[in-house]
Amino acid sequence: SKSYASGSQSYVRPISKPVDRSVRLAVGGQEIFEGPDFGVDTSTGRVSLAVAPGQGVLVSAGFAFDVPVRFDTDRIATSLAGFSAGEIPSIPVIEVRV
Repeated sequence: SKSYASGSQSYVRPISKPVDRSVRLAVGGQEIFEGPDFGVDTSTGRVSLAVAPGQGVLVSAGFAFDVPVRFDTDRIATSLAGFSAGEIPSIPVIEVRV
C-alpha cells in the first residue's frame, strides 16, 4: 500500500500493479534482494519473503506502480495548429479498480 497525507487527513491506497523489477525491500533497515530473498507477483502486488522476519521487525518497501485506466470519452479533441504540429489538449481518463 501507499500512504498519502495532507495535514490531519490521510489515505492508504492499495497497490496491486507494481512495475516488474522496481520493488526494493528492507527488513530491519537492511536491504534484501528480489530473487534470493523475496519474490513479487506483479499481477497482485503480493510479496513473498524467503525467510520470515522476526516479531516486531519493520519491513519497508519502495516501488514504481501502474494505475489501470480507461478513456472517459468516445472522442478525443485534437488541434492541428500548423504543418506537422498538433496538440491534444485533454485526454480524460478514469481509474479502473482491480
